[in-house]
Amino acid sequence: MFRYRIAMFALLLAAVALPSAAQTQGRPDPAVLVAAQKAALAKLSYMDGVWKGSAWTILPSGEKHVLTQTERVGPFLDGAVKVVEGRGYEADGKLAFNAFGTISYDPAKSAYTMHSYAMGFVGDYALTPTAAGFVWEIPAGPMTIRYTATIEGGRWVEVGDRIVPGREPVRFLEMNLERVGDTSWPAEGAIAP
Repeated sequence: MFRYRIAMFALLLAAVALPSAAQTQGRPDPAVLVAAQKAALAKLSYMDGVWKGSAWTILPSGEKHVLTQTERVGPFLDGAVKVVEGRGYEADGKLAFNAFGTISYDPAKSAYTMHSYAMGFVGDYALTPTAAGFVWEIPAGPMTIRYTATIEGGRWVEVGDRIVPGREPVRFLEMNLERVGDTSWPAEGAIAP
């Protein structure tokens, strides 16, 4: 009986000690994580603002379709996330394309992600900053859809290519935008207490 009580006491001590051992390993400090996210997203601040210009895409019929393209980009969560909305308009002003995305950074993986909503599709895709812009890719079976953006001097040029191993890339999209102003979106209009 005495051994039983000692064993139970030892088990109780171990159970009490486990949470404190886990706490010493602990969760990462949220302030450190947010600071790392803000620093990573600050590298993409050249995207912020309102952009407008022309875009073309190749339709399934093979026809080249031209639109007026706009993008608005702004920081959110005090700069820890970037929010992007793209809109493509027909010549008569009718909305023909609308996409929404967020760009985030995961300090644990040292990786950027584009979370995209467009034309009924939703997904998380790797985004890689480059010296003059960024690249993001959508895996599509044996094919990869690659978007490559160059943003310099108030101009945003982005192309979309279908890449199939062993073949030349096929360009299906190009947009040429100019920065037309600042925006306080998406932070503007936040609900006050």
